[in-house]
Amino acid sequence: MTPTPLTLAQVEDLARRAHAGQTDKAGRPYAEHLAAVADGVRARGGDEEQIAAAWLHDAVEDDALTEEWLDGAALTPRTKAIVLALTKRPGEPSEEYARRILATPGAALVKRADLAHNADPARLAVLDEPTRRRLAEKYTRMRALLGQAEEG
Repeated sequence: MTPTPLTLAQVEDLARRAHAGQTDKAGRPYAEHLAAVADGVRARGGDEEQIAAAWLHDAVEDDALTEEWLDGAALTPRTKAIVLALTKRPGEPSEEYARRILATPGAALVKRADLAHNADPARLAVLDEPTRRRLAEKYTRMRALLGQAEEG
């Protein structure tokens, strides 16, 4: 029998605990980014599985949780697939990463919310100019690979 999937509140709590002590490039608590992406998914019409994936989208990539944990977690198969699709592998070409996201139902919307928050001018403004420029170019390129328009 399949266990009942974790509620969104449980997923949020789990993600906050898994990323406790981590900060983003600007030194802010990493959970602020996760909350912003989850809110962005919700605002873009995402469903509960996508919102759960938003909370966990960086967990495996950042080694906050393991892929083995994800495999056995009380999450829907779709949520797990989205999290894995959004987990960039070391040395993985951006084109391959984008293809996997586009091939996974529901993942592109989560990545769109992630990119929107990552590229937020207020977030980028606190970074030094070379870092700001490098990240802006990276996010623009990923949007292009995903066929997503720039968001303001």
